[in-house]
Amino acid sequence: MTLTLPPRPVLTGHGVSLRPLGPQDAAAMFALTQDAETARLTGSMHPITEAMVHAHCDRVQTATDRIDYAITCPPDAAFVGEAVLNCIDWGQRSANFRIMLAGPAFYGRGIGTAATRLLLAHGFTALHLHRIELEVFAFNPRAQRSYAKAGFTVEGVRRDALWWDGAFHDAVIMSILQPEFAAGQDAPTVAAA
Repeated sequence: MTLTLPPRPVLTGHGVSLRPLGPQDAAAMFALTQDAETARLTGSMHPITEAMVHAHCDRVQTATDRIDYAITCPPDAAFVGEAVLNCIDWGQRSANFRIMLAGPAFYGRGIGTAATRLLLAHGFTALHLHRIELEVFAFNPRAQRSYAKAGFTVEGVRRDALWWDGAFHDAVIMSILQPEFAAGQDAPTVAAA
């Protein structure tokens, strides 16, 4: 049996838009992967080539275990990051969430929180997921606050999960369940464009 995902609509709300990631985003994605701060925040230690990014942007368009979105900010719709539900387990109705913004110019503006809420709404409503989890390193409290604003709850800590720059760092595990998201006072309405 071949699994097919529902169409990947453009999602808009709270001053951001999410559109399906594609080959047109490869150059911006490659630049993002080369940023030292982005590498630190995501724990990316292996070199990433432009060819790898192009192959990724091609592959994700038809993947059945993930949905990858480019984050854009109207009105110019320029790429400012990516938001992803990956490791989707359709039987368990669960997925992993990750997000990357294109550098410090986009931090602290609410873009990450808005994009997170949009993708959670899509995951819980259109994809019928029950559980979405993430992992964030302890040295990234800004991201932890953003995830908490979106409704994620800390479940635990993977101690000394990352060796980076001469020291071990903990990874914080957070999750949100569909009923928790549905009960949120400020859950966004997803508008498919």
